[in-house]
Amino acid sequence: MEEAESLLEKSVKLAIEARDKFWDSFKDVPGHSYNRALVAASIGSYGAYLADGSEYSGCYGPDTNLEKLKDFHRHRLQILVNAGADLLAFETIPNKLEAQACVELLKEENIEIPSWICFSSVDGENAPSGESFQDCLDILNKSNKVDAIGINCAPPHFIESLIGKFKGLTSKAIVVYPNSGEVWDGRAKRWLPSKCFGDDKFELFAARWRDAGAQLIGGCCRTTPSTVRAISNALRGLTETSLDSYQL
Repeated sequence: MEEAESLLEKSVKLAIEARDKFWDSFKDVPGHSYNRALVAASIGSYGAYLADGSEYSGCYGPDTNLEKLKDFHRHRLQILVNAGADLLAFETIPNKLEAQACVELLKEENIEIPSWICFSSVDGENAPSGESFQDCLDILNKSNKVDAIGINCAPPHFIESLIGKFKGLTSKAIVVYPNSGEVWDGRAKRWLPSKCFGDDKFELFAARWRDAGAQLIGGCCRTTPSTVRAISNALRGLTETSLDSYQL
């Protein structure tokens, strides 16, 4: 337990060190276009801890209730906040119950830093549990502790339509960071061969996601630093390739 707590704390501090080192090297350079990066502490779902693929189904079993989920997340949340993260990223949430647990924890622990809560989706329409996003987002919309809502670790070809759906369900900022489009086999614990997005497609569709209403855009599983660089370049207007070059 002590080692795990130390590693959680170190993960935040290493990211802060890297950010500060980069920023110190550029902040006095005239005309640079960089913003000072923020460090988001990732808080994954209970299903990821179970390691049975249930983060993609939302099926946690009859013994999992609201209090159990809050107890699971509470100590990790406290460690990451105390380590100095700029914001909290609750990720790959598969059901309404866990989203509610996250919202209640933010209030109970009186968390003052910004946060976002992202769901995954396996059908492009609903949360993995089968619950509608309208039901899932209702509890988040009522919280002043949640600053952004979105989708992560879903196939990129779901993203544009989901942004449109979320725009009709919330006034909060929308964040999206899909995976590469490959499929994770939770039982075999391996990625299955499938049609996926390369950096070139992420570069093309990042602008489309922005125009659809997303305000925070990135990449999740099986994307790389070069993917994020491609997204950044696209959103900074450094490419002139037509979005019509690719069709989903």
